[in-house]
Amino acid sequence: MDFLGDFFSILLFTLWIMVWVAFIFLVFRIIVDIFRDQELGGFAKFLWVLFVIVLPVLGALVYVIARGKSMTARDMEAAASARAAQVEYTKGLVAEATGPATEIKAAKELLDAGTISAEEYEALKAKALA
Repeated sequence: MDFLGDFFSILLFTLWIMVWVAFIFLVFRIIVDIFRDQELGGFAKFLWVLFVIVLPVLGALVYVIARGKSMTARDMEAAASARAAQVEYTKGLVAEATGPATEIKAAKELLDAGTISAEEYEALKAKALA
């Protein structure tokens, strides 16, 4: 029994498994990108998918070379869209946290603590509602 030889065989086998898993992910990613592309027609989508499924290694290589830049552009556009949605959602949360109800509640707490008078409370309340 050659321990070192067996160990390297296991490492090589693990490497090949990782390469195949990465390739499968790449093929799925390419197929998703084909269907996400709005500029590509239905027949062209069919041909690309057929090419990638029938000859996966060659199809993936040709697709990445031929359409890699547009694939990146679509990824960048999707990331920018997701970022804009997150910013808009966060602005909504901030608006809720600093809205008129929050200002009136803070003024009421100041009134209850005796820090401000009833007239000042009414002025702050009118300002918040305006």
